[in-house]
Amino acid sequence: MSKRRVSNNIRKLRFHHDEMTQQQLAEKVGVTRQTIIAMEKGKYSPSLELAFRIARVFNSPLEDVFSYEPEPKDGQRTH
Repeated sequence: MSKRRVSNNIRKLRFHHDEMTQQQLAEKVGVTRQTIIAMEKGKYSPSLELAFRIARVFNSPLEDVFSYEPEPKDGQRTH
């Protein structure tokens, strides 16, 4: 089975929403600034609940904020 990765447009959306800071977004959705940083860097995938809260802050559909894409297989076995 191939690995999957959640990517996001959080940084771009923050910029287009009056240059919202990571701290401001974190406070609006109830997480730490470090969590927002980790998500923007692709090192943390949010829970479904958190993903919906973030999308709601930006008044955007979930699919405009997050996408779920396969990683390259590069010799991985398939089951």
